[in-house]
Amino acid sequence: MTNDCAFQQVGVGLRAPHLTLFRDMAQPPVGWLEVHSENYFNPESPARQTLSQIAEQFPISCHGIGLSLGSADPLNRRHLTQLRHLVDDLCPMAVSDHLSWSSVNGLYLNDLLPIPYTEEALNVVCDKVSQVQDTLGRQLLVENPSSYLSFRHADYTEWDFLSRVQQQTGCGLLLDLNNIYVSSFNHGFECRAYLDAINPAAVKEIHLAGFTVRKLDQGEIWIDTHSRPVSEPVWQLYRDWVRQHGAVPTLIEWDLDIPPLAVLLGEADKARQILRETAQEVSHERRQA
Repeated sequence: MTNDCAFQQVGVGLRAPHLTLFRDMAQPPVGWLEVHSENYFNPESPARQTLSQIAEQFPISCHGIGLSLGSADPLNRRHLTQLRHLVDDLCPMAVSDHLSWSSVNGLYLNDLLPIPYTEEALNVVCDKVSQVQDTLGRQLLVENPSSYLSFRHADYTEWDFLSRVQQQTGCGLLLDLNNIYVSSFNHGFECRAYLDAINPAAVKEIHLAGFTVRKLDQGEIWIDTHSRPVSEPVWQLYRDWVRQHGAVPTLIEWDLDIPPLAVLLGEADKARQILRETAQEVSHERRQA
């Protein structure tokens, strides 16, 4: 594998249409891959066997959608045990899930739903994050959500809530810049206010993705569909973050309307180019200072 730092920092989401393509590659085209953890819980499944082969060549990040960290339900111990077995088997570079909820009274919904940013919810999330970290024996990364509604009562902004979860549990942050951009339009806040409140030392991974504009009778809403190329405003947020705080592992997410692999790798090339250009600019500025 190349020693190019920019190459090593950029990964893509590994989705079912590309499993065998990555397994059979002679030369890795990206530095790492991220999988949705729940798709590989069955150790006997063909997908898990293929992933184990891929993990011999690529660093893997396990990104979950089922911990339901914001639910009033207790943690699903079976789910957590399956996650621990997957993590023990793959030894991934990172394990992550979302600041959201998806279960109530043991029933699961096929969505990542927003939580109220209250003191009570903060205690629930922090308790669950701590339980997960204790069970896995490692740090969990918590991803900021995209959202389309907000609760009337809130004790915190989303960014302050997320920061408090990080401070109280010692978890890391998975900073999804597309989610921030989408939610900033839907809720009318400034991306800069959000990003300025985040501790950069806590950010261990960045997600970049595309979104869809939906026009309704009531107005326009932006949907985090992960079905399009990364938008230029999100690329600019990425440039600004890297310039200010440096590079961290960066993922191109594409989950719906999955394109040919060459298109996905082209988005990864854009991220690498930004990392290289920014490093050169910062180095030049330091020499001139």
